[in-house]
Amino acid sequence: MIRTATPADVPVIHTMIRELADYEKALHEARATEEQLHDALFGEHPALFGLIAEDESGEPAGFALWFRNFSTWRGTHGIYLEDLYVSPDKRGGGHGKALLTELARICVERGYHRLEWSVLDWNEPSIGFYKSLGAVPMDEWTVFRLTDGALAELGSTPR
Repeated sequence: MIRTATPADVPVIHTMIRELADYEKALHEARATEEQLHDALFGEHPALFGLIAEDESGEPAGFALWFRNFSTWRGTHGIYLEDLYVSPDKRGGGHGKALLTELARICVERGYHRLEWSVLDWNEPSIGFYKSLGAVPMDEWTVFRLTDGALAELGSTPR
């Protein structure tokens, strides 16, 4: 079962984010707090949206966190999937597919033309899974990121 995340889900989402970061060999980079997640998901102006996958007993099995983006070429919003995670002991039960199916349904219902996300190039199980759903890798694109010192330096450059 897929449902919209509630404030009560923030602790489990936070725990699963840390599990995901550990799996991706980047636990030291996972600095978000429960308070930050709560504000992003449920604050005065939410910018992040969440779905929870539950197992047969009603326990959280995984989550998806997403936000709206915009395609200037298509002229419509889309969804950027920031994180998709299913607990290792719950994998293979259809939870990941159900989460992506719900995100695709949201796109179709709202007239969004894209559902996009990133995956680490070494994560072959996930890549194979995404391709099996019809997702296409955007191999000709390279993601760039500014963080920490480089972001602060560029952002404090006089106009």
